[in-house]
Amino acid sequence: MEIKPKLLVLEDEKNVAATLTERLIREGFEIHLAPLVKTAEDLLGQHRFDLALLDVGLPDGDGFSFAKTLRARTPSCAIVFLTAFGNPEDRIKGLELGAEDYVVKPFHFKELVLRIRNALKRAEKIGSQATVRIGRAEVDFQKFQALVDGVSHPLTHKECMVLKLLVQKKGQVVSRDDILNEAWSEGEDPSPRTVDNFIVKIRRLVEVAPDDPKTIRSVRGVGYQLMDGEE
Repeated sequence: MEIKPKLLVLEDEKNVAATLTERLIREGFEIHLAPLVKTAEDLLGQHRFDLALLDVGLPDGDGFSFAKTLRARTPSCAIVFLTAFGNPEDRIKGLELGAEDYVVKPFHFKELVLRIRNALKRAEKIGSQATVRIGRAEVDFQKFQALVDGVSHPLTHKECMVLKLLVQKKGQVVSRDDILNEAWSEGEDPSPRTVDNFIVKIRRLVEVAPDDPKTIRSVRGVGYQLMDGEE
């Protein structure tokens, strides 16, 4: 029996929610609908989701804040924002929270399904790798977490993708473009600066002195290099 991917849909517009639920079920997904942040939080206590489809503007909160809660409680859950907030600042905020994708309404349903499936594939790919030592952190790709000095820190899917690429090419210089192509989809429209921001966050975990990095070295004008001996 095929196991259906389990999706949490946080959407307060009744017509949009009803249409999404019906069509996504037809596409082979198991759907749990939440019209409010409180409902979504209750569902997190009852189910383990593979992906969350989140609106941003909600009656009792916002999707960005809920994404932080979701990340803390279920790091392996992929996130796709589906919202009318299409300005660059909101898109960047969503991506920096570790969302797999950011889809602006109105959208084409078939494109949305493709983005959902791609997000699920990337999440599965990340989880297929074992635990790796990177600097002072023990990174567990299956649990989406880094253990530092006995303390567990959740990692986003994007952070795991960036780390995994650096591990795979340890000792080599990895360009920002290569990192963007590996960890972000075409429709997300990230920038090289987005990569830099993720490296800053990662260094806070893996480096003894983040302001003087020894584990992930910057190569000016090109990208980053995971130094030999740091795995």
